[in-house]
Amino acid sequence: MATKPATARITVSLRDIAQCIDHSLLQPSLTDAEVEAGLCIAKEYGVAAACIKPYCIPAARKAFAGSSVRVCAVISFPHGNSTTSIKVAEAREAVQAGAHEIDMVVNMGKVLGGDWDYVREEIRAVNDAVTGTRVADEPDGETGLLKVIFENDFLQDEHIVRLCQICTELRVAFVKTSSGYGFVKQRNGMYTYKGATIPHLKLMKEHSGPEVQLKAAGGIRTLDEVLAIMSLGVSRIGCSATVAILEEAKQRGITNEPTEVEFSFPEES
Repeated sequence: MATKPATARITVSLRDIAQCIDHSLLQPSLTDAEVEAGLCIAKEYGVAAACIKPYCIPAARKAFAGSSVRVCAVISFPHGNSTTSIKVAEAREAVQAGAHEIDMVVNMGKVLGGDWDYVREEIRAVNDAVTGTRVADEPDGETGLLKVIFENDFLQDEHIVRLCQICTELRVAFVKTSSGYGFVKQRNGMYTYKGATIPHLKLMKEHSGPEVQLKAAGGIRTLDEVLAIMSLGVSRIGCSATVAILEEAKQRGITNEPTEVEFSFPEES
């Protein structure tokens, strides 16, 4: 039986919502023209960042010139199976090319197999590379920051908790629920995923240190979902439905000033 949606209220502005969004441009079939159109959307709506494939970094830096939108590049995406040395090299090269942020997928087989020494060392090596590399063309000497993607659909709660603890120990900037492409084979033979869920976000929040921020991604398509996630204290939300979400916010009376709005979400979805 489906859980009856709960209703709550939150005070937000359009900017608050936009500044939580990492606009996702990661579909493997995107053409250069479609990527450029997506970058224009990210700039027009003033989102926090655009999440892109590494080869798109130069185009993103050009598109975002004069704006506050940050460039977020994914590495070892979406399956996380590259060797540690390749992940380190890919992450360092992306920051040197102008990416402010890196979203890196963990080695899920190592996580599920309980090889925590390997997992910790890999995250440490990539985090050190990212935070120790200056972002190209940033005059203040800014270095990169790392978001670690868990791919929760493949994991049990104990795996998620341990990953949060490791990322806290290593002072990683963000922990992230999903790549958006972690499709799990179901009993009927079809592949699907849940992506970000309220219970997983609560679990990650509980077991991450106060300096570690949360990013929700995967299956987030509506304003109510965004508001529910924001209410949990999540800092970033990865989604491709940016236009629909922000236009719905305007239709529901959310303005550039703090606005109280009602939203609903399933308690245990």
